[in-house]
Amino acid sequence: MAQIQKTTQREVPLSKVRNIGIIAHIDAGKTTTTERILFYTGKTYKLGNIDEGTTVTDWMDQERERGITIVSAAITTFWKDYRINIIDTPGHVDFTAEVERSMRVLDGGVTVFDAQEGVQSQSETVWRQADKYHVPRLIFINKMDKLGADFEGTLAMIVERLGVNPAILAYPMGKEQNFRGVVLLLEKKALYWEKDPTGVTFEEGEIPAEMGKEVEKYRHNLVEQICAEEEVLLEKYLNGQEPSLEELKAALRKATIDYRLVPIYCGSSLRNKAVQPLLDGVIDFLPSPLDVPPVKGVNPKTGEEEEREAKNEASLSALAFKIQVDPHVGKLTYIRVYSGILKAGASVYNSTKKDSERIGRLLLMHADKREEITEAYAGEIVAAIGLTKTATGDTLCNAAKLIVLESIKFPDPVISLAIEPKTKSDQEKLGNALNRLSEEDPTFKIKINHETGQTIISGMGELHLEVLVERMRREFGVEATTGAPQVAYKETITKIAEGEGKYIHQSGGRGQYGHCWLRVEPRNRGEGYEFVSEIKGAAIPNEFIAPIEKGVKEAMENGVLAGFPVVDMRVVVYDGSYHEVDSSEIAFKIAGSQALQAAARQANLTLLEPIMKVEVTTPEEFMGTVIGDLSARRAQILGTEVRGVARIIMALVPLAEISGYSTTLRSLTQGRASYYMEPSHYQEVPKNITDLIVAKRI
Repeated sequence: MAQIQKTTQREVPLSKVRNIGIIAHIDAGKTTTTERILFYTGKTYKLGNIDEGTTVTDWMDQERERGITIVSAAITTFWKDYRINIIDTPGHVDFTAEVERSMRVLDGGVTVFDAQEGVQSQSETVWRQADKYHVPRLIFINKMDKLGADFEGTLAMIVERLGVNPAILAYPMGKEQNFRGVVLLLEKKALYWEKDPTGVTFEEGEIPAEMGKEVEKYRHNLVEQICAEEEVLLEKYLNGQEPSLEELKAALRKATIDYRLVPIYCGSSLRNKAVQPLLDGVIDFLPSPLDVPPVKGVNPKTGEEEEREAKNEASLSALAFKIQVDPHVGKLTYIRVYSGILKAGASVYNSTKKDSERIGRLLLMHADKREEITEAYAGEIVAAIGLTKTATGDTLCNAAKLIVLESIKFPDPVISLAIEPKTKSDQEKLGNALNRLSEEDPTFKIKINHETGQTIISGMGELHLEVLVERMRREFGVEATTGAPQVAYKETITKIAEGEGKYIHQSGGRGQYGHCWLRVEPRNRGEGYEFVSEIKGAAIPNEFIAPIEKGVKEAMENGVLAGFPVVDMRVVVYDGSYHEVDSSEIAFKIAGSQALQAAARQANLTLLEPIMKVEVTTPEEFMGTVIGDLSARRAQILGTEVRGVARIIMALVPLAEISGYSTTLRSLTQGRASYYMEPSHYQEVPKNITDLIVAKRI
């Protein structure tokens, strides 16, 4: 059972708080790096190991069994009197929502790269997510002990693919099995991890003579890079005077926070080497809540933009960024406090839902262990118990001083499957489990198909849905059977068209009358749906416009061509008529639905399918076979590259064609190739395939 400890909160000034996330491609070593950080900061007394299932942050049974991170875990630790709130995020693209919401509330990040693999697809994706939220980062080139580790090669890929200006602070001494430690370039120190297998103690020694010239060259470049960022230092440097270590560090800190330079560290988390310098880098160069710009939001009363500074005296503003259902304490709401103080037992106002809520208890999170606190200050990340209506992305504030912070946007699901309970007794439990899990995960959607009575669940990939079905069984005791995964197609229109909807029903008493004309217009991919009223005069009274839109939305949700949702369309209601006595909201809702279907049928409906970005890593001898197989799957080959002894094939492939691909790939390459995929975009399905899909659905 999760433990709740009551302790006095250790107060730390805001300048000594770091809210950081560990982000990377799957298998780059995020969780191992987090475990080492916890061990060296005294948070744990035993080195957690993924293979042994003893990690702190991967606390769910499924995470330990699969050896992957599924939910982002929050944990608080201390290093040199600094408080570090760490979020270990998943690397698997199916759990992209966890990364997205973590990025939204972090002040800084540590991006981990595999020294042999370099910059992989998901590394690029999470890097771009961090760019979107302007999160300053450090880079940790991990696995320097791995066969094929290449520090310079990884560095070149980082510059080329991510457009980064790297500031190398730790240079490796040796590589693969000869990796001994690092040279700290600014301090001109060599740190050796050779005697203590746990890596807690290390020795400071001389820089190896054979590395002298190389170290000097890299240090010279680093000092030049830092001085170029600040005029005063540049002047000093050009006059032949080297700035002090404190001046260089202060200038590098400023440049890192402004995202002009990215500090680079290296080491081997699994072999317990060179993690401590990374921790020093976190406190030296990543921002405190005071260093990031004040959070911006909108005043719902005036519509004006407002700012809130990270001060305890300021009015409360906080963002709920994650919901977690805990079997022991119920619903946990993770909150980032941006300004003001959040108190246990206090009433807060949810400005997104326009409703008041009471905070029951406040907890400091240590993965699945908790420490009870009485109040949370500006800049902190905590969890609250007792918030029943608050969802991911909601703003909490004072009712007297309202603000709505920018919410979090999540991608649409790309795959779905039918699910049904095994027994009658599981029926009720299934509904409850699905609702609780969809509260937790914004990319997990539930829909009832009214024609067949089936429950359809949708998510970001097969693994995502597999994990959720397994969680239902373990956490909620629901035994369920699932159908084969189905691709989440969408429908859209390709030309402008008009349609009429008229609903007249006489039943002896008062009748029903609704009549409207709609025009539908295509929009660009991803632009979504827009509803506009161009009613002039009083052809349709204003109170019936909203019911028409309701009917339109319902028809779009249920699809017109093959039962898939209709997207990327502008709907204009421009004419119609009404009856003084018989017109009603329900009649106009039905008329709106009819008119939408009539117009869409005239607008050249087509299907859209999810396209996946696929990256296959294969030995050279199988490259031709793999490319041939991908081409047969309607793939668009984007290019190939060499990475060590392997060949990487990049392609865009329709999701419908890549189901069960891992088995095929293994048999084509004697089990020596692997692949990674992530959603890229939606595009039109070829006409012949559209006809086949529609025929199957009718």
